[in-house]
Amino acid sequence: MKYDKFTVESTTYKNEFWNEMMKGIPVSQDTFNKGNVGNGMFVLPYDSNKKYNELINDECIFRKIGTNIKTKESDHNIWISDSDDTAEWSLNSLEEIKNVINKFTKKSVKCHTLSVLSRIDSDTIEDKEFDMEDYLIKHFAKSFGKAEENAFINGTGDKMPTGILNDTDGAEVGITTNELTFDDVIALYFSLKSEYRTKGSWIMNDEIAKTLYTLKDADGNYLWNHNTNTIMGRPVFITNVMPSTGKVIAFGDFSYYWVITRMPISVRSIQELFIANQQIGYLAQEYLDGKLIRNDAIKVLQLN
Repeated sequence: MKYDKFTVESTTYKNEFWNEMMKGIPVSQDTFNKGNVGNGMFVLPYDSNKKYNELINDECIFRKIGTNIKTKESDHNIWISDSDDTAEWSLNSLEEIKNVINKFTKKSVKCHTLSVLSRIDSDTIEDKEFDMEDYLIKHFAKSFGKAEENAFINGTGDKMPTGILNDTDGAEVGITTNELTFDDVIALYFSLKSEYRTKGSWIMNDEIAKTLYTLKDADGNYLWNHNTNTIMGRPVFITNVMPSTGKVIAFGDFSYYWVITRMPISVRSIQELFIANQQIGYLAQEYLDGKLIRNDAIKVLQLN
């Protein structure tokens, strides 16, 4: 028996999870206790959870370019710390150590719940050719991925993660302009410290990308490298949850945006509410938070 945080690696658990629990059939107390996390919710089996994590990485940009952290502390607020970790030639005295300690930044991490409710016809479930695991995992990954990406960009921090565009705890404004120009984008690039530029990425929506794709300098050189899909040698990611006015472009090192998973995804079947429609419902939940650890690691272009 292996455990990935709260996830169970067991052939028996996986079989009973998909063939019995998710069909509303009672399971043994031993199996029930292994994956039960309360309120009738059960964690995905180990292999299923692994597939889910692989899929959601393709659905949410931040799962690729952010830093993913797992923690077992799911019920309470926790604190995370970060510092410049500058190497010191001499670190001997107590006073010097105290000065280094003061460089650490602490931020509170909450446990936000993201939920999705799905339904499947009973006839479909009973069809031997129907792969319930494949269907639900893909469906959950797509639904959660879209919601996560929106929150990691536009989240308020109230019952959801804090997004990079948040006015109080998000990225810093690097450039403010009334019209997108070649020079403005270059200025945004250089508004970021060089240590963040070397691993920087651009994020914008389709509309803004279309404008940048055609911008040229005075010599007719394109801002956007059409062969590599990069700007200033750094990759561009497109998501249409970025706005077309206000903070329209974000550039920086997104590894300083931390996605903190407080507990693996859990699922329960719901029969009583959908029985009249000959369906079974599935409630899935994620428990996570997202924070930009260094506010100066990402800069945004404000378009008025």
